[in-house]
Order: sequence, then structure tokens, then C-alpha cells
Amino acid sequence: MNKKLLVLLLILTPYTHGNELTALSDHELSKEVGQGLLTLQYQQGTNLTDSLGNTYNQSNLGFYKLGMEAIVELNANIKKLQLGCGGDNGAGACDLDIDNLALSGLPKNSDGTINYNYTSNDRTSSSAKITNPFIQFAIKNPGSAATREVLGFRLSAEQIEGLLTLGTENSSTPNGLNRFSGYMKTKEASGVATTGARTMTYNDTNMAINGIVQGRLLGSSSGTTCKDGFLDPCYNISYSSKDYNLNLSSTNAPFTIGSTVVSGNRLTTVNLKGSGTVERIDFSGNLVATVAGFLNLNKNVTGNITGLKTDITVNQNLGLIHALYLQNPASLSLQKSAVLWPGAAAASQKGWWLAMEDQVELGSLSPTTQVAITNAVLQQTIAGINADLTNNPRNCGNLLTGCVGGSDLVVGNVPMTTTLDFPLTNLTLTGQNFKPNCYGSLKFC
Repeated sequence: MNKKLLVLLLILTPYTHGNELTALSDHELSKEVGQGLLTLQYQQGTNLTDSLGNTYNQSNLGFYKLGMEAIVELNANIKKLQLGCGGDNGAGACDLDIDNLALSGLPKNSDGTINYNYTSNDRTSSSAKITNPFIQFAIKNPGSAATREVLGFRLSAEQIEGLLTLGTENSSTPNGLNRFSGYMKTKEASGVATTGARTMTYNDTNMAINGIVQGRLLGSSSGTTCKDGFLDPCYNISYSSKDYNLNLSSTNAPFTIGSTVVSGNRLTTVNLKGSGTVERIDFSGNLVATVAGFLNLNKNVTGNITGLKTDITVNQNLGLIHALYLQNPASLSLQKSAVLWPGAAAASQKGWWLAMEDQVELGSLSPTTQVAITNAVLQQTIAGINADLTNNPRNCGNLLTGCVGGSDLVVGNVPMTTTLDFPLTNLTLTGQNFKPNCYGSLKFC
């Protein structure tokens, strides 16, 4: 910015002699090169379709833009930001309602990547860079002095590079972003969820038919290993159980959440969609089954489940989103009706609207606490477990002393091809940890 101001001053006073200014001829002036600090632009509206597939006829609109060709640096804390409370969008809420908003410089490593291990001092000593800020007006019927009117205005910039945080802490209690009206698109992000250990019983699956564990065993009279039921001779017997109590181990579940569009008026939640895998789950415990329809089988079973995949839906309160790493154009606008501003990805809706045009980095999506495997998720595994135990009977040795009698049954690996519908709610995410924009121990200043 200082260099541009210097160039402007040199243009205005290109030659001096003592304390006097020297006039330039048109020919001499034509040889000078420079750039003005302020620019004025007009753009006629047209029929446009936004990135959400909505079409807007704006042929009766004109857009007037007053811009500053400069980089403005800003470090700011705002205790409470409320815009558009009540009004046409309804009483009892605001279009934008944010507590403890802080804007600072974007922490970076030497290679230009984002540094997530910054300190509070790093934040307070840095400033966000706002490149070419401008104010723009949307004028309806710009060619008619009798009917033209201001339909809206926006404060914007060609790019904002900085760290925007909302709230005072990243905890399980929502804080910071209470209501959001605007447009934001998050980058694809990944994480690793750790599932909690738990038990699995027939009653957990609400007594549904799929809650019954079913399979087959291969046993022989002499105890030799059976293969396909043809040796010694071998006996292929079926069993079913409504009485089991299996301990399931904790495990890791890597996942990826795709790029997500957040757009709407007075939003409080967002749905994130993704997919992942579940690493090996070990199980052990007691299983009481009916064999061949009349014999009782009482076993301590051990084994593991592999191959599970997940379709993940995270219903996330916006108050659990705290850290936005910005490297994109952004704007704050107010309009009487929907306006598709030039260069915007989506139309700004009636009222106050905050838009971040390019994708926003959220950081790691790994939950900070263990994720529960619910009964509904477990129930989806029963059919696959039964299919493997039935199609691939386990050898139990001697029919009487090993299969019917005996106390242990080694099930071994149960490979699965099941994709689980895995809903999650209000995760506290590792990537949303942030440092205050304050010196000392204050959470907000």
C-alpha cells in the first residue's frame, strides 16, 4: 500500500525544482505510468445461473463499484455481532448472530502451508490481509431517474487471507456462531474417529429377526478336521442364538467428508456427508445357541470382524465450528430481495448475508472424544455375520465333545462387505481447536 501511495505522489508531482512544481505537457504526461488508488466501475446486470442451479433475471439491475487498489491489514476482535434482528425474516432471531469473533493473520509454515500449531502471540502480532476492498451498490432501473432504487449493497474484497475464529473455546458446548445467513463451501477434509468399546446382545437389536445370530458347524465322530462335510464322516449342523453377550473392542474408523455447501437464512446446523472404513473389531463373550433345532450349545466365542465400510452423515451444530482458515474472496451484504452479485457463487438472499466464495479450510475432522457404535449400527452387521458363519461353517472338532460339548469356539475372522449407515451428531473436532487473539491467558479481549 505504501508503494502505491508513493507512486501516486510521484505521478502528481513528477518533477520538482527547488520548492516549485513543473507543469507537464500532454506529450510528457503520456509517458508517465501509474495506478490510481481508487477505481470506479459499472456493470450491467444480465440473466445468470448460480452454482446452486438457480437462475436470476437481473437485466434491470446495474452494479456500481467503488474500489481501493490496495492491501489493507486488519487485526480485530468483536465481542458481539448481530445484524438483521427481527424484520422481514421474522422476529426472535437475527440473520447473523456471532459471539466473540476474532480476525487475525493466517498462520503459515515456511513452505506456505497452514500452520495449525500457532500460539496466541503469533495471532496477536499478525494481521489479516484484505486485498482490493470495495463497496458495491445494486441499483434497480439504473437508467430511469424516476424509478431507480437501491436494491442492496455489499462490502467485499477480492481476497481475504486470515484466520477467523468464532467463540471462546472448542468444547462440546456450542458457542460462537449462533445464527448464520450466507454462503460457504468447505474443502474436503478427513479424520479418524475412535469407536468406544461396548457389548452386543440380542436385546440391543430391539428383538428384530436380524438380531438372531445364525450359522453352521462342521464336526466329526473321531475329531478329525472336516472339509466340506465329506470326511470321516462329517456332520454339518446349523445353530441359532437369541442369547449372546459379546464384548466389542474399541477401534479406529478413518473417514473423509466431501466438500460441503452451507447456504441459507438463519442456519443453526449443517449436514456433512462422507464415507470411511472401520478397522478390525475384536469380539469375545458367551453365546448360547440351539443346535439342530433341539440341542443346547453354550460357548465362549472369540473372533474379529473386518471390512466394514461407512456412509457417514454428521448433523453438526454451527456453534461447534470455530476456526475458518480464509484464503478467498468474501463479502457482507444487505439486500431487499435476492441478488446474484457479480462474481458470487450463489445469490445473496433477503436481509444480511455473509459469503465466502472459494472453499474454506476446516482442518482435521477427527473427533476429540470416542464415538459410540449405536444399536442401529450394530443391527446392520447381523446379516453379514450370519452369511459368513453359514456359508463358511467353522470346524469344531469332535461332534459331541467339541461341537455340542466343550466351552470354547474360535470363530476367527468374519470378513464383511457391508456398508453401514453411520449417523453422527455434534462432534467436537480436533481441527476446530484455536488460540485466542489475545496476549496472556485471556480467552477473549
